[in-house]
Amino acid sequence: MAIDTPFVELNNGNKMPQVGFGLWKVDNATCADTVYNAIKTGYRLFDGACDYGNEVEAGQGVARAIKDGLVEREDLFIVSKLWNSFHDAEQVEPIVKKQLADWGVDYFDLYYIHFPVSLKYVAPEVRYPPGWFVDGGSKIEHGKASLESTWKALEEVQKKGLAKSIGISNYGGALLLDLFTYATIKPAVLQIEHHPYLVQQDLLTLAKENGIAVTGYSSFGPQSFIECDMKLAADTPLLFDHPVIKKAAEAHGKTPAQVLLRWATQRGVSVIPKSNSQGRLQQNLDVTSFDLTQEEVEEISGLDKNLRFNAPTNYGIPVYNFA
Repeated sequence: MAIDTPFVELNNGNKMPQVGFGLWKVDNATCADTVYNAIKTGYRLFDGACDYGNEVEAGQGVARAIKDGLVEREDLFIVSKLWNSFHDAEQVEPIVKKQLADWGVDYFDLYYIHFPVSLKYVAPEVRYPPGWFVDGGSKIEHGKASLESTWKALEEVQKKGLAKSIGISNYGGALLLDLFTYATIKPAVLQIEHHPYLVQQDLLTLAKENGIAVTGYSSFGPQSFIECDMKLAADTPLLFDHPVIKKAAEAHGKTPAQVLLRWATQRGVSVIPKSNSQGRLQQNLDVTSFDLTQEEVEEISGLDKNLRFNAPTNYGIPVYNFA
């Protein structure tokens, strides 16, 4: 039985499901089936990206769900992102059209700048997705596109109907304030790493004050990065095992994952968890039907260490760390 989830109204009037499905690290071989099953479970938002390398397969899952009458295109909220190698203004629209073709849809509901960094252009016919390295190996070569010129190109994408909303991902407060000085269309959504070890309350407040919705990724903190061979500090227990999270889970008869997702959604942040397990698919979607106490919310927020996992330097990519 499908589970209904609430919507967030964006600053342009469009409505975005508060709980979606993130496609990062979803295996190509199972992606189409995973997306199909998620739609059948009740997911309506799918958060993809060029860099994930699975947009064709995700689109196949969507097409099958539509063909089988589970949903219509208008029922879905499909998200994608502009990779760093395509920041040059003249490359933005062509790559958006390629990504739309990969998905098999006519428009994105939301399209982000993935990272606030320009890399040298790599043509799709040379290598796709291009990744961080211009040579496909280890060489970083920065591009010359300014964030302003890239944002202006995204505004044109929205004006042409290729994306209903546009946003930014992995921007800190300074870059957000700078964007406000040149944006004709204000971003609808800011996507950031967000979990109890990285609360970023000042950034959340800035976004809210300016009418920008926030989506948090990696809601389970270090859990998402174990398979990336990231070494965790001894004083950084997995959030699923943290006494504060386990205590709240036991108090409400929920899983630690549900508590972490509810902590975010109860504070107005949208979430995009993923799972290959049907049981966890349903649990992750059902995270707005209970409320944590104010004391529990504050105790979980108090775990903040300003600890960021998704920084390129953590993967040996000498680019920068986010502010």
